[in-house]
Amino acid sequence: MNGARIMTPTPTVKLKPGTEYDEPAVHEAACVLVVDDDPIVRRAVARLIRQRGHRTLEATSARHALEVLKVDRVDVLLTDLEMPDMDGFELLQQLRVAQLDIPALFLTGNPSISTAARAVEQGAFRYLVKPIESPALFQAIDDAVSTQALVSARHLDGKRADLEASFYRALDGLYVHVQPILSVETRTTIGYEALMRSREPALPHPGAVLDAAERLGALHVLGRHMRALTAAVIETAPPEARFFVNLHPADLADPDLFAPTAPLSKHAHRVVLELTERASLELSYFATVSPDLIKIDMSLVRGIDGDPVKQRVVLAMVSLAMTLGMEVVAEGVETVAERECVARLGCHYVQGYLLARPGPAFPLACWS
Repeated sequence: MNGARIMTPTPTVKLKPGTEYDEPAVHEAACVLVVDDDPIVRRAVARLIRQRGHRTLEATSARHALEVLKVDRVDVLLTDLEMPDMDGFELLQQLRVAQLDIPALFLTGNPSISTAARAVEQGAFRYLVKPIESPALFQAIDDAVSTQALVSARHLDGKRADLEASFYRALDGLYVHVQPILSVETRTTIGYEALMRSREPALPHPGAVLDAAERLGALHVLGRHMRALTAAVIETAPPEARFFVNLHPADLADPDLFAPTAPLSKHAHRVVLELTERASLELSYFATVSPDLIKIDMSLVRGIDGDPVKQRVVLAMVSLAMTLGMEVVAEGVETVAERECVARLGCHYVQGYLLARPGPAFPLACWS
């Protein structure tokens, strides 16, 4: 179960002195990727966006953002203009090269006519100035989400055949990368998460492939194909390793999932079915699904060592899990401080770039 999140009432928030916003959000929730090398600004903006009801991902640099976009679906990009490795303009260019038509909001503390003009020329959706007033930020995100939804709808109506062709090309070229999961107690690899990868330029990352499958009503086709590919990888794996296999909630209704003749069924004793659920979770969900493990999303793990609120949330989740006899995996661990913090809070397993990046079977992981 991925992306567990506790929802709280929206409080009054401030980002710019004298600017308040306490109106409840009424809009379609979106995933917003916040890119800024300043951790204070990045976390403050991301927190504000979550209070609006959206999900956020965070990236510490433009290159980090490109890595995130390879594996996660993003609806809106909110990026700082001035960053050390690659600026916001270069990031937007990379998105266009990859054919990722994501609305980009530029946020800058050094506005100028020249950069504003360049933003317009390169197709940025909005040019925003720090410190940003919360209503202006919310409006920009809502407008971007609405515009993107209209574009997507027109694209689907007018080019369904193209989408279908792209999807089946992607299906033919899908392959599996794996990322090690380590035990906190033994500091050794106990298993691997199987991750979808695409070679199709029109659907270059898992989020795009899943979105196409949803639009085409082909989620079962995609799920069966990925499970067959994963089963082939398991055949070559160390015999004691577990495999975490991602499921869309719709996969639970596919009779092939539990069929004795399905490729994955012969490895059932080694398989952990990882149900992705990014909506808010109620306590009754745990009783209904009765999972053996829960996975703490990277949005809670990132920067947890310096965030007392995240620490309290994760500690509560770990305590609940242990009470119910469940184990806990913390994903997205990128620093030693994050790893030590989630270990101290009681997480049983850790996963992330600090330990090993996803790759062909089987990447070596390193604790230190």
